[in-house]
Formats: sequence, structure tokens, C-alpha cells
Amino acid sequence: MVAEVIHEQNRFTKTVEGMVCELEYLMTDNSTINFHHTYVPDALRGKGLALELIKKGLDFAVSKDLKIIPSCWAVSKFIERNPDYKEYLR
Repeated sequence: MVAEVIHEQNRFTKTVEGMVCELEYLMTDNSTINFHHTYVPDALRGKGLALELIKKGLDFAVSKDLKIIPSCWAVSKFIERNPDYKEYLR
């Protein structure tokens, strides 16, 4: 069974091999989302899990027509490499 990304209370998570990976965010107002923290356990790094969480989070923001603040360096880097999201930056 492949683990799915779950959206729950201001974060996106994926559990792999019993370890939780996460992308956390805050709503700064009704129209702006701040992605401020991404975490993947050391044993799972390099497998694209952070990228999967970030894409899911950004796609959520776009679907809700939210402006994005990428406080987390990983989210910022992802947007640099995927310029389709730049128009949503605040």
C-alpha cells in the first residue's frame, strides 16, 4: 500500500516506514497562506518526499486561490524551479 499525503490542521503529512514527513503552514489572513516548515526524517531524505508534500501544498493553495508566502527555504526553492507557481506569490 502506497502512503497518501494527508491534509490536516495546517499541515500536510505523509507517513513512510512509520516516520512522519510534514509541510506546515499558517493562514496569515483569509487569502494568504504561509508555508513555513518542511520536515523529512534523515532516514527518508533524498526520496522526493519533501517535493511531494510541497507540490500538494502549493496545489491546495492554488485551488483555493490563495496568495503564497514561501517562508520555508525548500518551498521557496521548489517555486524557483517550478515558475508556474510564481504568479501566486505574495
